[in-house]
Amino acid sequence: MTKLRLGVNIDHVATVRNARGEGYPDPVRAAEMALAAGADGITAHLREDRRHISDADIDALAVTCRRRGRPLNFEMAVTPEMEAIALAHLPHAACLVPERREEVTTEGGLDVVRGHNAIAPVVRRLADAGIRVSCFIDADLVQVAAAADAGSQVVELHVGAYCQAVRDRLPSAQRLLDKIRAAAAEAQRLGLEVHLGHGIDYETVKPLAAIPEVMELNIGHFLIGEAIFIGLGPAIQRMRALMDEARAERAA
Repeated sequence: MTKLRLGVNIDHVATVRNARGEGYPDPVRAAEMALAAGADGITAHLREDRRHISDADIDALAVTCRRRGRPLNFEMAVTPEMEAIALAHLPHAACLVPERREEVTTEGGLDVVRGHNAIAPVVRRLADAGIRVSCFIDADLVQVAAAADAGSQVVELHVGAYCQAVRDRLPSAQRLLDKIRAAAAEAQRLGLEVHLGHGIDYETVKPLAAIPEVMELNIGHFLIGEAIFIGLGPAIQRMRALMDEARAERAA
C-alpha cells in the first residue's frame, strides 16, 4: 500500500504568537521543525480576517518550502483577494475552504454544489497556473461529484464530525466512518486524489489512515496542542508512526 503523507498545519503557532502581538513563536520555525520531524508538507490557512497566519507568514513559508523542496498547501477562501495571493506565490497546492468570520474554526465542508458557478472558474485559473487544487468538502457523494465536475484534482474530506463522535463515545462514529470510506472510494473512482483533515488525533488517526484510497492527512490543532507537553518533533513522530502502523496492519 502507498505510504500515507502527513501535512502539518502550523496555523495555531501563529494563534499563540498573535495572542500577545509578539514575534514569537515563529510559524516558519515550526514549519522547519515539522519537516525535520517527518512531515511531508506544510499547510497554512490565510484567513480573510488574518486571525492567525499573516501575509508575511505566507511569504516566508513559500520561500522555506520551495528551498526545502517540500509542498506548501495554501488553504484559502474562494475570494478574489485569496486567488490573487495564491497566484502571486504559486504554492504546490491550494485547498478551497468555506470561511465565515464568526466561526471559531472551519465548521463544515465547502458547498461545491451550490457554489459551482463561483468555484469552477477559480479552480480553472489556479490549475492553469500550475497549482494543484483541492476542495475541502463533507464526506458526501453529491459533493464529491460536484468537486470533480468543478475541475478539482483533489478532495479533502472533512472528518471532524467523526473525530468528535469518537471522542464523545457516540454510537454514530461507525456510521460517520462508513460515510468517509464511501466518499473516498467514490472520489478515487472519479479520478480524484483523496485527503482527510480536521480534528484528527492519536485516537482517531488509525481508522482513517487505514482507508486505502486516502493519500494524505492534514493535521494541525492537535499536534500544536500536544507539542506543549512533549514537543513538536515528538508529537509529529508519534503521529507518523501511528499512520505507518495503520497502513502496515491494513496491508498484512
